[in-house]
Amino acid sequence: MKTPKFIGAKDGTVAIEFAFIAPILILLFLGTIELCNALICRQKVTTVAASAADLVAQNASTTASQINDVFSALNAIVYPYPSSGAKIVITSIKEDPNHVGQYVVAWSRAQNTLARTKNASITVPAGLVTSGASVIFAEISYTYTPPSNRVIKVPFTMSDSFYARPRQSALVDCPDC
Repeated sequence: MKTPKFIGAKDGTVAIEFAFIAPILILLFLGTIELCNALICRQKVTTVAASAADLVAQNASTTASQINDVFSALNAIVYPYPSSGAKIVITSIKEDPNHVGQYVVAWSRAQNTLARTKNASITVPAGLVTSGASVIFAEISYTYTPPSNRVIKVPFTMSDSFYARPRQSALVDCPDC
């Protein structure tokens, strides 16, 4: 009996090896892209928190309209990710006049979430607010949804916060907030 030719043939070996390895390489490539996108988004979340507090802390007073402009600027930072996923809260915190060493919300504004309640008690890290002064507190929470669900299967939330001391006054006032 004669042996078939294909048993000893080596012409398609490379093609078969590539067929086994290609799906793994494609998965690694897509995973790298998704991981890089998530890391870029995380950096944008941190930048938004710092920028929000810094922009508001630069003025002696602000208005609700100016805070809305700040939100527009923050949405530009988040781009190309959808700003609808960004929950941003900007809060002015001052010392409670009735209780030394305790702090309350002077005013608060929010985008895509609820603002903090005025005069509500709030915890601040020790030594951050000096007597008679205030601090601007910016919080962001962003739900990141991967562009493809190949490697990162579910959306996850990134959050950050930032404190900034007012530069031109002891308290950034916002009469219509």
